[in-house]
Amino acid sequence: MPKRIVVPAPRELAWEEYAEPALAADEIRIKAEFAAAKHGTEMNVYKGRMHERGRYSEALHLFEKPEETGAAWGKPTVGNMLVGEVVEKGAAAERFAVGDRVLCYSGFRETVVKKNAGGEFQTAWKLPAGVPWQSAVCMDPADFALAALRDGQVRIGDAVAVFGLGAIGLIVVQLAKLAGAYPVFAVDMLPRRLEAAKTCGADAVLDAKGADVGRLLKEQTGGRGVDVAIEYSASWQALQAAIRGVAYGGTVVAGAAPSPYGAGLDLGAEAHHNLPKIVFSRACSQPDRDHPRWDNSRVYETCWRLIQEGKIDGVPIVDPVVPFESLLTEYPKIDSEPQHSIKLGVKY
Repeated sequence: MPKRIVVPAPRELAWEEYAEPALAADEIRIKAEFAAAKHGTEMNVYKGRMHERGRYSEALHLFEKPEETGAAWGKPTVGNMLVGEVVEKGAAAERFAVGDRVLCYSGFRETVVKKNAGGEFQTAWKLPAGVPWQSAVCMDPADFALAALRDGQVRIGDAVAVFGLGAIGLIVVQLAKLAGAYPVFAVDMLPRRLEAAKTCGADAVLDAKGADVGRLLKEQTGGRGVDVAIEYSASWQALQAAIRGVAYGGTVVAGAAPSPYGAGLDLGAEAHHNLPKIVFSRACSQPDRDHPRWDNSRVYETCWRLIQEGKIDGVPIVDPVVPFESLLTEYPKIDSEPQHSIKLGVKY
């Protein structure tokens, strides 16, 4: 029987076998070849933080904690996007043929079944020849990177600082350059990620370890500061540096989804004097700010086109790539040894 990775308890992983379901007429079966994790989001699952805020109420637009704190854990999975071959299809799955290589959302597992749907509820994308699988599995987070650029209204000639050089941040760097921003500063504390930012086109990289990054950004822009600072590290210190380093009337895009910040964030200093706009960005919070012109479907279509054109490059981002069989030991290193990875890739 095929197997998948599950999280039976916080910071624990296990293999679980599963039965192959029969296909419905509008479904396809995909045999996995490559896959990738989404570090920030998945760490909330792996570390057991998924219940901290409770569930989001669509009616009230707020989080509500469950009445019982000991909510059932279940067996959540980890893994985000997968590239594989269509090995079986239902009679009505006309968008795909057996032998097609496709991209889809999926946890780490050996096979996956997806519906034939397209449009806003698309569940799989056909992968053209020549597109690296590493770029394909960056579809998500590319959607969040694109949303951050749009929410920040980055324009030609804008100075941009990107805080946090995980996969989203590195794609933000690429898209900021594509949008005509200059200079683009990339900020992190991990050497591996700073080097990747150079490959992704950053004009300057700033090591945040022990540095006053806000001051550095002011110094390197003639005292003005950056027009847009985009924060994807989920660190209050980075958010503070972004506020400190943005120009008067500039924009800070808060894209990360952090755990609650403790003491230290100061909104009475630079924020109070320099009047930045602080914009929260999340691609899948619908309706989009530019609704009805933009929605999830258009964001995905744009990202997929840029991936196919080679303008979003995942090759320097998906690092390292490990065998599927090694996930029980390799996946926990995202948490315990973050300096050794950017976006964990898997080869089946």
